[in-house]
Amino acid sequence: MIWLVVVAALLAVLIGPGFWVRHVLRKYSLPADRYRNSGTGADLARHLLDRFELTDVKVEATPQGDHYDPLARAVRLNAVHHDGASLTAITVAAHEVGHALQHARGERLFRTRQQLAQLAITAQRTAGLLLIAAPLIMAVTRVPQAGLMFIVLAVSSASLGTLVHLVTLPVEFDASFGKALPLLADGVLQPQDLPHARRILRAAALTYVAGSLSSLLNLARWLAVLRR
Repeated sequence: MIWLVVVAALLAVLIGPGFWVRHVLRKYSLPADRYRNSGTGADLARHLLDRFELTDVKVEATPQGDHYDPLARAVRLNAVHHDGASLTAITVAAHEVGHALQHARGERLFRTRQQLAQLAITAQRTAGLLLIAAPLIMAVTRVPQAGLMFIVLAVSSASLGTLVHLVTLPVEFDASFGKALPLLADGVLQPQDLPHARRILRAAALTYVAGSLSSLLNLARWLAVLRR
């Protein structure tokens, strides 16, 4: 019974934020034309980027979810937010511009996150290969320590993903509350919408908290395997 409670609690922590953020984003997606007189999410992103002289940063529609691509120097918004004028569209656009500002200013945490993310991609691929190779190495060499070394390297590589999640949290919070919210409060949003914009940004941040917890649990699982 205790295990069922623990599992239910973990599922609530890991899956719950995703449902909550979708609920909040949908809630403030209506009315869809709330800021139509001021322009769409794409219009706001372009306006804010030009305001900070980031004219080389593009604003593009994408089916891959809202994000800022530092390699292409592009703010990418899904079609609903790119072409929409809801409170959600405006708030999400400002958040992604916040990442563009972090990049342009060379902020340390943003640079660190990007470097770690690139390393983590390579490390995770390496970790998978090492875990596949470990039993084979032990079978061929008949030296358990050799296989153990591969497992240690694999777990170390996987831990980079956890570190990326942890570094991502302050980067996302800064893009939301250090960059986007002050911009939105500076004549972009109607005053009565500011608390709702804060709620949107807070809900979105929960997904990164859940991602960090999931990554920590995964790392703990590998450490438990290693201890055996």
